[in-house]
Amino acid sequence: MDLVQLLLKTMIVTGASWVLWALVALSVLSLGIILERTFVFHRLGGDAAELGERLVTYLEVGDLEKARRMLGSLPSVAARVAYEGLLAFEKGPESAAEAMAAAKAMQRTRMEERLAILGTLGNNAPFIGLLGTVIGIIKAFHDLSVDNAGAAKAVMGGISEALVATAMGLFVAIPAVMAFNYFQRRIRAQITASDGLVHLLLAELRRRPEAGLRAPQGSAQGPQGSA
Repeated sequence: MDLVQLLLKTMIVTGASWVLWALVALSVLSLGIILERTFVFHRLGGDAAELGERLVTYLEVGDLEKARRMLGSLPSVAARVAYEGLLAFEKGPESAAEAMAAAKAMQRTRMEERLAILGTLGNNAPFIGLLGTVIGIIKAFHDLSVDNAGAAKAVMGGISEALVATAMGLFVAIPAVMAFNYFQRRIRAQITASDGLVHLLLAELRRRPEAGLRAPQGSAQGPQGSA
């Protein structure tokens, strides 16, 4: 038996059922990722404009420690990025800028977790469904070849069942693509908000290189200004 006959026999015996079950499993996986990412983005969200106003209020009175405590208590991306900048401020504004850049990269990586799976499903689920359709059509024509009496019924019934795999592939792909694009927009929005807060913080810190911002308790001296 050559390879073509072996593959043909395997497809006829297995049919497209295994493809459908695989697509069902992938749809459950996709839904789980969408729900998990929705929860994460909801938690990481926040009003960056309000956060910036609160931060400036603390900086204007020179209370760096209160600003740190406020940022450290918030889970939003912008707050975490600014918090790392304040932690590094005693080393100079340039060090603060580098610390915030590193924090922003880490937060972006955190937000992008598992999104590659959604993108892969969105791009490839239709092809998996198409594979099931092709297998189903092959089986339908094989049934036709062995049962000429019920030719039309066998072919049409088999093709109808085969097309279910294509529909299932689209059912998996469309929500995955929509969710992937939505989360990518949320990531861009969070990064943009973080960039705005970073520039605001650096502008405030550089505007008063010797502003008398109070250092944390136990520190021997205040923050050093940039040259």
